[in-house]
Amino acid sequence: MKKLIKRLLLLVPAAALALAAGFAWYAHRPLPIEGMPKSVNVTPGMHLRSLSVMLAREGVVGNATLFWLLGRVTGQGTKLKVGVYTLDRPLTPLELYGKIERGEVSQMVVQFIEGWNWRTVLAALAAQPLLKHDSAKLDAAALLQALGAEEPHLEGLLFPDSYYFAPHSSDLEVLRRAYRLQRDKLQAAWENRAPGLPYKTPYEALIMASIVEKETGVAAERPLIAGVFVNRLRRGMRLQTDPTVIYGLGERFDGNLRKIDLQTDTPYNTYTRGGLPPTPIAMPGEAAIRAALNPEQTDALYFVSRNDGSHVFSSTLEAHNRAVNRYQRR
Repeated sequence: MKKLIKRLLLLVPAAALALAAGFAWYAHRPLPIEGMPKSVNVTPGMHLRSLSVMLAREGVVGNATLFWLLGRVTGQGTKLKVGVYTLDRPLTPLELYGKIERGEVSQMVVQFIEGWNWRTVLAALAAQPLLKHDSAKLDAAALLQALGAEEPHLEGLLFPDSYYFAPHSSDLEVLRRAYRLQRDKLQAAWENRAPGLPYKTPYEALIMASIVEKETGVAAERPLIAGVFVNRLRRGMRLQTDPTVIYGLGERFDGNLRKIDLQTDTPYNTYTRGGLPPTPIAMPGEAAIRAALNPEQTDALYFVSRNDGSHVFSSTLEAHNRAVNRYQRR
């Protein structure tokens, strides 16, 4: 037994050396990249494991586990740069990691998120070092003109999505694509809208969609939220929605909406003014636009948060007050 243990101990360094040699051979051997030139997309939030699986699926690395292990051993897998990479020549695994780590992209990507306002969108573009920040030179009116927009305000006019761009291109081109896409999405939804809605123009529907977007993060609730607001508009009731008040407060809002805020009149205070606010209050996504133009038929006129992201809907003030007492005044 002792002799066997000694022999095994002697074999361990040899096995480790062979493993290291095999790993080094893999790291410096050109990858079997299929169909060059090939483009691969490193998306926001992608980590080393998902990158390795994606590259194997796209016919770039062959073995996802080996590529993943190399990234873990070298530490290069912790510095992934988002963007589209063009592979037009044979690369070793180490060279591919270096390309992604250095951000040698053929295209970059920026994300606009549902519910963002236009200032957040411009800040996201300003944070992209490989974009030309031409929008920063323009005031609000000039920016609308540069986009070819006839609307009075940039808010809500940009579609939330991922936008790819070539390094050193203008941020105005990204904004133009976002504007055109939102316009097309809105027009398509308008043409398929439910009959009898209290909107005179697609822009009014966009305003409603932005309110729906800010009122709930529960996708299934959007048509019902829209149905409540449509019912209130039809009856001449005020919308009385907090997100519009918050938008009207602008930088004065400190995260705490007070009673005095609900009583202070602004063009966006739907507690003090009837109808829709003058502009959208955020960037609505496609689901919110569809909900605004195809709201759920309901007799509900009120809703209150359950404090878990969902809401309780009521058709009478008495029922609504009971829900408020249960969920908001405990």
